[in-house]
Amino acid sequence: MENIQDSSKIQDSNNIIIKKILPPAFLRRMKEQLGDRYEAFVSVYDRERTYGLRYNPLKMDREDFLREIPFVLREVPWAEEGFYYEASEQPGRHVLHEAGAFYIQEPSAMAVVEILGPKPGERILDLCAAPGGKSTQIAGRMRGQGLLVSNEIIPSRAGILSRNIERLGIANCVVCREKPERLAEKFTFFFDRVLVDAPCSGEGMFRKDDTAIAEWSSENVAMCAARQRDILEHAAKMVCPGGVLVYSTCTFSVQENEDVIVDFVEKHSDFVIEEATLCGVESGSGMTVRLWPHLIEGEGHFAAKLRRADGARQTDFRTIAEEPAGKKNRAKRNVKENGKTPGELCKSFLCEELGLTKSGEEKLFKEHVLYNFGDVMYLIPEEMIPLNGLQVERPGLQIGVCEKDRLKPSHALALFLHPEDVSKHYEMTPEQAAHYLHGETLSVESGLKGWYLMCVQGCSIGFGKATGGQMKNHYPKGLRR
Repeated sequence: MENIQDSSKIQDSNNIIIKKILPPAFLRRMKEQLGDRYEAFVSVYDRERTYGLRYNPLKMDREDFLREIPFVLREVPWAEEGFYYEASEQPGRHVLHEAGAFYIQEPSAMAVVEILGPKPGERILDLCAAPGGKSTQIAGRMRGQGLLVSNEIIPSRAGILSRNIERLGIANCVVCREKPERLAEKFTFFFDRVLVDAPCSGEGMFRKDDTAIAEWSSENVAMCAARQRDILEHAAKMVCPGGVLVYSTCTFSVQENEDVIVDFVEKHSDFVIEEATLCGVESGSGMTVRLWPHLIEGEGHFAAKLRRADGARQTDFRTIAEEPAGKKNRAKRNVKENGKTPGELCKSFLCEELGLTKSGEEKLFKEHVLYNFGDVMYLIPEEMIPLNGLQVERPGLQIGVCEKDRLKPSHALALFLHPEDVSKHYEMTPEQAAHYLHGETLSVESGLKGWYLMCVQGCSIGFGKATGGQMKNHYPKGLRR
């Protein structure tokens, strides 16, 4: 690993003072790469970074979000749902963050999904998805329609990804833990859009992440570039004819960015680089996009948009059977428990206990299929292929667990539902919501009885069960403050 200057500020060969501790070899390369723009570039390490969040259109529309959120916000020019906020605001502590109404994300990272351009009803893969910023942004654009497969091979990171998918109330997402080559075998020519936000040397995050600085070396840059080429090769196999493949990194290295793309298109004549533009961002060389921290309010990012030709080279386009996934993914187990199957218990709970409305029924069952893994009930997107042989972290939206003759609803179900989806919902005051997040029992009207969808500021946040003027708290113990 390259030696790092052991001081709070360093001086480069041009006597420019840089307060951030940066690898000398990195600075030498950036000076050669940027030329007369180098001084402006290194000056950003003297300045405070910016902070961003995205509202979640699956939980609130823009107007409601801006009305309910108490922070001072400024629009991120290249992201429809994105806003800058001041670090002192601490939005992660707000109750609407727990309710999944917004996601905290570095502003430049929001640009990649703008370039990807997801639409409702499509099949989309986020191949390197943890911790979930781009997947949750994609899901918001899909509006609950179609299939999103989010993949992360490292189990601990896949768990974080899955929890973020759950918090933002996303039902049409399957989280996998597979190697790219294994997914390519299963999903050949399957996806309309594929995002490869590739593992990289992280140079673009130096201002916000000291770990990225500590782990940087010229050797690591070369290793990342080789790995990126391999990942991109497998990703290409999953793009359908006419489909889009977006490659992105958070690094400045030409070796990990333009060189990877040039090498790819030279080997794949059926892919072309398609011009990608962003509001407030100048295009890079060869129609790729670079976000430079000295030119925008954000950190460093790179993206290239590739499109596959309409004509399929193979005759087995979408070789996966087009039989409706509902038939392929139905539970094999149909043993009745006290007269009801798991599916019947699930629907009974939703209709009789929560008072499922017409809008709720349509949201839950229009594009999803009930499936049980033992006693655990899930809704799986209809577009999903059979799960057999896949390492799956989250097969869909968990509805609940069958216990004897009843269903215990899951927290994921609560976060997915809106107040208008069930007749039995309870709107908490801000004070009640604070107690609820601590796991406390709430005092409520004596006439309330049974399960309720607990809501705050129009957003669902969990379940409660009322009896005798008390609302028993069912907010998960691991999430309580």
